[in-house]
Amino acid sequence: MIRPKITGTGSAVPEKVLTNFDLEKMVDTTDEWIVARTGIRERRIAAQGEYTSTFAALAAQRALDAAGVTAEEIDLIVVGTLTPDFPFPATACIVQQAIKAPNAFCFDLSAACSGFVYALATAEKYILSGQVKKALVIGAEVLSRIVDWSDRNTCLLFGDGAGAVVLEATEGENGILSTHMHSDGNYWEILYQKGAGSRFPATHQNVDDRMVYLTMQGNEVFKLAVRAMGEVCQEALEANGLVPDQVKLFIPHQANRRIVDSVGKRLGITDERAFVNLDRYGNTSAASIPIALDEAVRAGRLKQGDILLMTAFGGGLTWGASVVRW
Repeated sequence: MIRPKITGTGSAVPEKVLTNFDLEKMVDTTDEWIVARTGIRERRIAAQGEYTSTFAALAAQRALDAAGVTAEEIDLIVVGTLTPDFPFPATACIVQQAIKAPNAFCFDLSAACSGFVYALATAEKYILSGQVKKALVIGAEVLSRIVDWSDRNTCLLFGDGAGAVVLEATEGENGILSTHMHSDGNYWEILYQKGAGSRFPATHQNVDDRMVYLTMQGNEVFKLAVRAMGEVCQEALEANGLVPDQVKLFIPHQANRRIVDSVGKRLGITDERAFVNLDRYGNTSAASIPIALDEAVRAGRLKQGDILLMTAFGGGLTWGASVVRW
């Protein structure tokens, strides 16, 4: 049996650290308040001259190095992002240039915070079809460029960075077992960026009205995220004849510590089996799962045969889960 297998991981984050104490000087908030409600203590912020492609390319090269694969061997590059370098061309094409992968076809995928899971599923299907042998799947964001730094309801939450995996067609039982995805467009207005698209172009007036920044109805997002991620994880496990007790490592989207804890409790997955790093990075949207996965792999948290469960939830609304036998 051919399965898409993760053979290398990589991540990259900016050097600049923005702590809760720094935010105390910018908006009406406190470190204690932020930690209690989100679990976040600091986040990384891109410097001038650093872009989504900057971190995507670094993460991709580190994943290639970990897999022992050259860029010339890559057939597909897909980048999950809601903060591309440009509306077009695709950031994946800029990554292709940076890492010198001339044989790949490349595109971006927009599913907000679910971007990496959606991108992973897309690459998985290309491999299963036989069209692709080796793929780079990347989640990358520079959210600091679309955050309203005067809005304490959102500016506390987000950070920048990228994570990547090399996915290869391999024989055997190890690899991605299945990925499950869902959307509900009825809720698109609870988490979105209003301006800079075709409906509200980036005019002087729209920029002055702060329409180019993301907006979020936090309470609604919380309730929907917990339910959706819990349900899709159960769906993914049941599809493979598995139960939560068999999950060795759980990597949820790193949005908010209360969401992570609530989903884990709903599934019956104990804290020691969940990997959480949002205290250091905040919510990096599509980058959060692959950054966490890279850190978990390099920390020795996964052994051959272990069951890995990943799940995400984002604007759209979109959500999904992937089950992997490592």
